[in-house]
Amino acid sequence: MGRFAQAISEGDGISVVPELEGDIAELAALAEDAGAEAVAVSVRDATVARAATSLPIIVDRVGHPREVDALIQAAVEGCVTVYDLDAGEGELLDDLYPAVDVLGIDCAIEVRESADVAEVLERFDPEIFVAASARPSDDHELEHVLDLLADVPAGKLVVARPRRPIVRDQILALERAGVDAVLVSGEFFRASSDFGAVLSELTGR
Repeated sequence: MGRFAQAISEGDGISVVPELEGDIAELAALAEDAGAEAVAVSVRDATVARAATSLPIIVDRVGHPREVDALIQAAVEGCVTVYDLDAGEGELLDDLYPAVDVLGIDCAIEVRESADVAEVLERFDPEIFVAASARPSDDHELEHVLDLLADVPAGKLVVARPRRPIVRDQILALERAGVDAVLVSGEFFRASSDFGAVLSELTGR
């Protein structure tokens, strides 16, 4: 089990993982103080984040095997990539997943439909799934996440990716349903000038 998987499986309750946008070094330090179990960044920001925090770092939306070198250089603990056969990303994962897995980097695969779960299990059998709605404006996205959760076998880790604003009560409801972590979009924090306070509210710190 990699360090990211360990953090979200052994943490105290459900883990909150903020996506960092802006001053990565400052936000990474604030995230640690606010009770985050890990932080998510883009490929280009991974090195800056690594220098600023001891938290596990995941690189979000890794889209090509050539980005593996950047993951190695930044010594990140995980990455997220989307399984989408219509976009050709299912085939892309045939090259990307083995390359990341052999390095001991936790590769979480994002699924958006029930059929995707079965296909991903058959082709890759990942330890971590990211459950998300295919529609950014989905008013019932958390219900969709729970539907996907029901398709994931016991023993796997599930990270919810809500695209709409989320509150602590909803996070706790996801925890009760068996979700291990929530990946909170950087857009959620843009409306506030106090990243640390907003994140502390979500983590219950």
